Amino acid sequence: MFTVTFQDLNLNTPLNNAIEDLGFVNPTPIQAKAFNVVASGKDMVGIAQTGTGKTFAYMLPILRHLKYSRQENPRVLVLVPTRELVVQVVNEIEKLSKYINNRVLGVYGGTNINTQKQAIAQGQDIIVATPGRLYDLAVSRVLQLKSIQKLVIDEVDVMLDLGFRHQLMNIFDILPERRQNIMFSATMTKDVDELISDFFINPNKISIAVSGTPLENISQERYDVPNFYTKVNLLEHLLRDDETFSRVLIFVAYKKMADRLFDKLEELFPGQSCVIHSNKTQNYRLRSIEQFSDGEHRLLVATDVMARGLDIDDVTHVINFDTPDYPENYMHRIGRTGRAEKKGHALLFSTEKEQEAREDLESLMQMQIPLVEFPEEVIISTELIEEERPQIKERNNPTKRRTEDIPGPAFHEKKEKNKKVNLGGSYRREMAKKYKKPKTRGDKNANKRNKRRR
Repeated sequence: MFTVTFQDLNLNTPLNNAIEDLGFVNPTPIQAKAFNVVASGKDMVGIAQTGTGKTFAYMLPILRHLKYSRQENPRVLVLVPTRELVVQVVNEIEKLSKYINNRVLGVYGGTNINTQKQAIAQGQDIIVATPGRLYDLAVSRVLQLKSIQKLVIDEVDVMLDLGFRHQLMNIFDILPERRQNIMFSATMTKDVDELISDFFINPNKISIAVSGTPLENISQERYDVPNFYTKVNLLEHLLRDDETFSRVLIFVAYKKMADRLFDKLEELFPGQSCVIHSNKTQNYRLRSIEQFSDGEHRLLVATDVMARGLDIDDVTHVINFDTPDYPENYMHRIGRTGRAEKKGHALLFSTEKEQEAREDLESLMQMQIPLVEFPEEVIISTELIEEERPQIKERNNPTKRRTEDIPGPAFHEKKEKNKKVNLGGSYRREMAKKYKKPKTRGDKNANKRNKRRR
């Protein structure tokens, strides 16, 4: 069987040297299939799971044909959904550009826009941006998009999930019509398909893996757990083995749950955990990722918004503390481990209410996740958090009024003077009768008659 190498992709010497320095020999399937399509200048849609090297898939052919230029306006625009992805993509481009003279800038919200305006004014070749900050810079006229030749939208399904469709439409309106459109997504949804139909011209579609197909090098197991505090007890039991669970990414459903679990982990494993979600400041988020990547912290708690785009090496385990409502999110979560063809492990915790969601994701993957027997030494807690407590409907609570007892509009008898009814007629005439005054002081006819009498 013929194995493709980077030497077979018609790369130039600077790119070959950069790839060699990185120690890569064989491109991933998406990199091998996308290279010629992107290099040809045709519109392309790539469907591939996370962790398959999509950044190199579009940047290698773009950098291969990006000629040196002194012009100030950028020629390549890469849109990604989160700030963390901007930083990550810029780092990947800089790795490939080690022997190439080009200018790359990442722009995103949450930082000083004036600093970014100054960097843009110095001239850039490639801009990597989140949609919101890019549009702000374009509207301010500091960033001119008239020279954009290639538009890349990475993780477009996440962008649409996060509500960026309107901002994408605005950006499309100010981009040149003649450009190459390149889009990568982990899943093909109805919204993604509509976006392709509206703005892409006969794109070549490259699909590496069917949506929902689990990566073969990730082993999966699940536990049935009754509630939050029992999940914490089980998590503590597993994480005590710090040699096996040496770098663990823990996903939860929402931000409040992330902070709650982080506080518990800090009590159990002081100084070993960090947390990341959209309510945290930009510096805090970047610092958490850096500390986790460098091994300073072995536990990182994250929400689904951060599930896609986190490219962290050697994540030994992904623990789904909550079962995600959307099956596709499970795929993106577990895709954080087992990267670069390494072995990975994924664990799923499910309460009784989460069993339906667990069945949905198993249906998507067309496989059953093996159920592991609950450890006897783990204490099953009876304490419930606010979201788990049953909603008690108090039927005869004297402090709660029934609908029919709710008072209506205020009502009282009118005073006698306010009971008068307007019977109509001229206001002026009525006033004349009351005060015995003429209709007008300056009645010309009346004045003439008075003069004649005199």
